[in-house]
Order: sequence, then structure tokens, then C-alpha cells
Amino acid sequence: MDELERIRQEKMKQFMEKSKGDKMEVEIEVNDNNFEEKVIEQSKKVPVVVDYWAVWCAPCLMLGPTLEKLAKEYNGKFILAKLNVDENPVTSQKYAVMSIPSVKMFKDGGVADEFVGAMPEPMVKSWLEKNIGKA
Repeated sequence: MDELERIRQEKMKQFMEKSKGDKMEVEIEVNDNNFEEKVIEQSKKVPVVVDYWAVWCAPCLMLGPTLEKLAKEYNGKFILAKLNVDENPVTSQKYAVMSIPSVKMFKDGGVADEFVGAMPEPMVKSWLEKNIGKA
């Protein structure tokens, strides 16, 4: 499992470095300490989609790349925030995350919509279009 986490962290780092030149970050890592600022406050300006995941969760590792791809396609129409539930139990509990992957869309400081489980890209895209519009 450590190797999976190392690969995931490296991919996240590469993506973050590549996106620094953009006007707005499209993907961020969040935690118990910065959730209020990075998700709640930011969602008052632009929708924030939070991916609650864990390293050991195979469906999470399947859904993650789909969300990352769509965040790039939407290019700033929403921010993708990734929250590791094992490392951030306070926020996970506060938002009643009982199963992962769990994805919640925050708008205007609150949860606007959500889904649980790994869904294929067309379904995730449809969910985004329902909540944000087309890319």
C-alpha cells in the first residue's frame, strides 16, 4: 500500500506543479485544518467538489483519475478537493462520510449534491452537468 500512496502523491505533485501556471488551481489537497478555508469559503465563489478517499480503497483509486480528468476539462468551473479520510477523521465525521469513495459538491458554503461509490465517467460527467453545466 505504501507504493500506491507514493505513486499517488507523485502524480498529485506533478499535477499541482503543472497547474500552478493556470489562473486558478483546479485540484487541491485539503485536511481537517484547512477545510473551512479551502472548501467552505472557496465554495462561495466557485463550486468545490470534495473527493473523500483512502489509500487502501480500490474504488477510490479508480474514481480519482476520472475526477481529476474532469477537473482539467472543466478548467476552473469547479475545484476538485481531495480529502484522505484516514488522515482527516474530524472533517469526515462532520460531513457523515460513512462509505468511500464519497463525493460531495459544495456551493455557497454547504453541500449542494453528493454521490457515493465509483461511477463511470459518463455518470460523473452527467452529475457535474446537472450541478454546474457543461465543461
